[in-house]
Amino acid sequence: MRKTLPPLLFLALLAACDKTPAPPAPDVRPVRAEQVGIGADVQPVRYAGEIRARHEADLAFRVGGRVRERSVETGSAVRAGQVIATLDPSDYALAARAARSQLVAAEAEARLAHEDLKRYTELREKNFIAQAELDRRSTAAAAADAQVRALRADAARQANQNSYTRLTAPHAGVVTAVMFEAGQVVAAGQPVVRLAQTGEREVRIDVPENALDALRGAKRLRVRLWAAPDKGYDGRLRELAPMADPATRTYAARVAIAGADEAVRLGMTASVEIEGGDAPALSIPQSALFKVNGQPQVWVVDAKAGTVVARAVALGVLAGERAAVSSGLVAGEWVVTAGVHKLAPGQRVRLVQ
Repeated sequence: MRKTLPPLLFLALLAACDKTPAPPAPDVRPVRAEQVGIGADVQPVRYAGEIRARHEADLAFRVGGRVRERSVETGSAVRAGQVIATLDPSDYALAARAARSQLVAAEAEARLAHEDLKRYTELREKNFIAQAELDRRSTAAAAADAQVRALRADAARQANQNSYTRLTAPHAGVVTAVMFEAGQVVAAGQPVVRLAQTGEREVRIDVPENALDALRGAKRLRVRLWAAPDKGYDGRLRELAPMADPATRTYAARVAIAGADEAVRLGMTASVEIEGGDAPALSIPQSALFKVNGQPQVWVVDAKAGTVVARAVALGVLAGERAAVSSGLVAGEWVVTAGVHKLAPGQRVRLVQ
């Protein structure tokens, strides 16, 4: 006997087959946004650095040997020509004495050669000897003179080598580092002392690549010491490295301090503030930025359509968590500040307070 479906179950299946699926709800992303305004809250950019002398050099012996005496310590003030350290001069004194002895012997040989040449010249005038013999005596005298000149130069060189066992300060300054001890054997050219010249003081800072133009175009640089933050000194950009450090990817810069007094001491911590530059008028959080092919961009919210569009911007100074914008935005526009990496062009968004 054939079974049939109940009438009510049959009608329910028929109604389910005729029902069409509902369209999916639009994907609306919740985001945080900020209205672009005048960047009054962008603080002056500060770079921490260290007080250095403008002229600082590593001193070394011009000859090698064992250190006999060290006359300075770290922090010692030295005057020009002051002895910093000495090497054992015994070997160099012996070499200088030997060179002088060889010079004396050569000078005696040269005098004898000239006396022989004088006698043979008289004999030649009387035709007692051949011209060839006189030529040999003349050549011997010339060779003796050349030997004297060579040994005289060698004696002077050995005397210089002996004097090089005394390391003296080329100028007045302060010893900032000592890298040897008495009794140590050092090689020629090995740095043993770092000497900072008395005079100009400056601050060494590291600058990121996106702040180079702001530093170059700054109308005023202000230097402040961490030990005395209430007192400032005018600064001047003196040197900017042409290549970034391979480890930190920053550029080393030196800012000269005008009117540095006794309070500005070597090794102190200082900060350099950029003031009075051509600061851009707009400011946005750095969290609003993302890059496309190396170009910084932001998501701008279209209030009427409720969507976002990517826009390239030109950045100025970065200070803390904010970035100055020199072009690409207009005051009053809204930019997404959170969730920028989850958006796409034309994406519908919902602003979250």
